[in-house]
Amino acid sequence: MHTITLIPGDGIGPSIVESTVKVIEAAGVSINWDTQLAGMAAVDKHANPLPDATLESIRKNRLCLKGPLTTPVGGGYRSVNVTLRQAFNLYANVRPAVSFEGTDTIFKNVDLMTIRENTEGLYAGIEHFIKVDEEKIGAESIAIVTRKGSERIIRYAFEYARNAQRKKVTLVHKANILKCTSGLFLEIGREIAKEYPEIEFDDRIIDACCMQLVMKPEQFDVIVTTNLFGDILSDLAAGLIGGLGLTAGANIGVDAAIFEAVHGSAPDIADKGIANPTATILAGVMMLDHIGELEAARKIARAVRDVIREGKYVTPDLKKGSQFGTKDITAAIISKL
Repeated sequence: MHTITLIPGDGIGPSIVESTVKVIEAAGVSINWDTQLAGMAAVDKHANPLPDATLESIRKNRLCLKGPLTTPVGGGYRSVNVTLRQAFNLYANVRPAVSFEGTDTIFKNVDLMTIRENTEGLYAGIEHFIKVDEEKIGAESIAIVTRKGSERIIRYAFEYARNAQRKKVTLVHKANILKCTSGLFLEIGREIAKEYPEIEFDDRIIDACCMQLVMKPEQFDVIVTTNLFGDILSDLAAGLIGGLGLTAGANIGVDAAIFEAVHGSAPDIADKGIANPTATILAGVMMLDHIGELEAARKIARAVRDVIREGKYVTPDLKKGSQFGTKDITAAIISKL
């Protein structure tokens, strides 16, 4: 039996995490769920968005399935997601985008993986206000790009491509303007690419890459990039396949791994019973792959795709006017198992 930290999250989090737990257990995987709080739920109970008990649980179990957490815009506490990634050195953010039959999207043949550096860049959080006579006249952020951080994420991307039998890695940057930070990342990428001659390598400037993704996404296979660019590109890729409700993500480090939906806590539809649990269920699939429960992972992934392809018991975000909700799509997926 696996022991895994479970964070229900905020907003729609508890309902979609509950669905995911039911699906995983229906697939026959024995898991001891160590439930902990983070985000606004933890603030309400412990006056702390990331209690020590939650950190200790992840440190002990080394695996976590997490619901979406609310992060205040502007003021308030710092993003718990970013804090977790840095606390456990979860340097690789892995986000697949694969087309689903049954979704109303322009593109039907998207199959790409965004691998994002997860601890450095502008998300390092090194910033301050510039004051004159106590007046805030500006603000400054510092983007950190290290050789070590760049090497490990780029090598992770190439190793993933090799193991998954992918044919191409595209490094995305802004080295024409950011000649030091993006320039270093690109330089290291070109060096490492020479060690993988069987894998095609190219690089794209971030703005051009965004344009090409929405024109011809099939030209991309594995994308590797820095933190902020990866955050933006992976959301763009999610839009190509039907939205964030279908997109899972993994945060991988040497000593721990956290799996989550990419979308937010959606407080506007919390407790309405219509939230789409697909992304969190697919995060569970990525987690099962990670721990070697390959048969269960394949069964769940196939069941999810079957239900979405059939298009009956799906949530309103997947089919306009649908009268079905979270419990219905969950039950339909379980019935396919």
